[in-house]
Amino acid sequence: MTLEGHHLIGFASQAGATGAQSIEAINPASGEALAPRYSLAGQAEVEHACRLAEDAFLAYRRLPLEARAAFLEAAADNIDALGDTLTERAMAETGLPKARLEGERGRTCGQLRLFAEVLRSGDYLDVRVEDALPERTPMPRPSLAQQQVPLGPVAVFGASNFPLAFSVAGGDTAAALAAGCPVIVKAHSAHPGTSELVGRAVQQAAQDCGMPEGVFSLLYGSGSELGQALVKDPRIQAVGFTGSRNGGTALLRTAQARPQPIPVYAEMSSINPVLLLPQQLEANAEALGEAFVASLTMGAGQFCTNPGLILALSGPALERFVDRAGEAVREASPQLMLTPGIHAAYQQGVARLDESSDVSLVAKGKATGHLACPCQPHLFRTTATAFMGNDALHDEVFGACALVVECDSAEQIQQVLAALEGQLTATVHLEEADYALADRLLPLLERRAGRILFNGWPTGVEVCHSMVHGGPWPSTSDSRTTSVGSAAIQRFLRPVCYQAMPEALAPDSLKADNPLGLPRQVNGKR
Repeated sequence: MTLEGHHLIGFASQAGATGAQSIEAINPASGEALAPRYSLAGQAEVEHACRLAEDAFLAYRRLPLEARAAFLEAAADNIDALGDTLTERAMAETGLPKARLEGERGRTCGQLRLFAEVLRSGDYLDVRVEDALPERTPMPRPSLAQQQVPLGPVAVFGASNFPLAFSVAGGDTAAALAAGCPVIVKAHSAHPGTSELVGRAVQQAAQDCGMPEGVFSLLYGSGSELGQALVKDPRIQAVGFTGSRNGGTALLRTAQARPQPIPVYAEMSSINPVLLLPQQLEANAEALGEAFVASLTMGAGQFCTNPGLILALSGPALERFVDRAGEAVREASPQLMLTPGIHAAYQQGVARLDESSDVSLVAKGKATGHLACPCQPHLFRTTATAFMGNDALHDEVFGACALVVECDSAEQIQQVLAALEGQLTATVHLEEADYALADRLLPLLERRAGRILFNGWPTGVEVCHSMVHGGPWPSTSDSRTTSVGSAAIQRFLRPVCYQAMPEALAPDSLKADNPLGLPRQVNGKR
């Protein structure tokens, strides 16, 4: 497939306006510019895409569930069929290894197919029916029925660190399309070619499956202009975003300032604390240190679930852990970071810790060598008192950098947890003898994190029905939701109640004879 550098608006491939600014992908390993150039979308492209999306919504939302499921599966098949063409372009644009990208493509297609299953089951509609009680006294009851309906067109922002799974056809797009919402994707400027390939696969699936034009569009932009224009457009009814806290909060402000505010589901910042409880630490200090660094340095630490904070009681066992972790960090070779911007931000974050009088350097990885955007791993340590007294130490450093916080008592661990911002994950390493302490800590962890792990490491997020990839602010903008797993569809739905609806007007999902065979709650019982 030849890359054209065009926006994909509805079923058209559209070149940018004459004289429009443009971007090109940069190979982070070599600094080489990658053709073609991509013109940046302006107000005309935003207007066109939003108008088509609004027009498509009225038809798309009423399609049979099977039709939407077939569309998602066709998109997955088309992405699979791209084969090495997609992998090689993504490798060139991101520096990520082939195995990682092939795994990510599998996850991307798996998400699309998972939501096809969700559609066929109908569970997500959460149908509730109350029969009419005309003879009830003192007041009769009319018939009542409730189901979830789609919000409307959704703007999705591609992420830098997952060019497939959190990008053009990633979880936000899959969930929104499954819900019945057309999607306009703002491609991430770091991997426009990868985005175009996947976008064309989705666009072709929409055409082949007879979807209304405008159900999917892909626009290119750099900086905040395109994103702000999409969020301001009155036809956009929700936003899916993965990125920096600054970027997410800017979109939130714009969304809330609209005459009709809309939800922004933003994943933004997390340091993912890891608790090493005393008995587990005593028994396995060295093994824990080695496993921790393996998680910390995976993918140059460029995961939103990277373990950036270690909490443990002071003592010989903690020193053994720090010694082995320090050795593993010093043995770690630098890895390529995704973009020059991410690399610069990592260096600034490391420098802030290194220059802090409250922090000491434990170890840093091997010299950076020849890489253009290297991530040299770093491990620091501090005390709980210093950590709680210095808010700057709570900031995420996106990359393979972590801070060990030494606590004097179990009570101080509780105090540190209480002082933390919201997190995507919290991890507890424990043995049976630690259960009593863990039980005391669990209510605090539940208030701080969306996923709590035991005797594992947070890097790696399973796509399944029970996963929660979200958490209290600022890990996400809405702690009631998840961006991974089948429950992600709920972000793009809202409940509607139908009172005394004539049977002739009822959709199949609410008809009395339940022709779709959907699970229902009837008169309070399932």
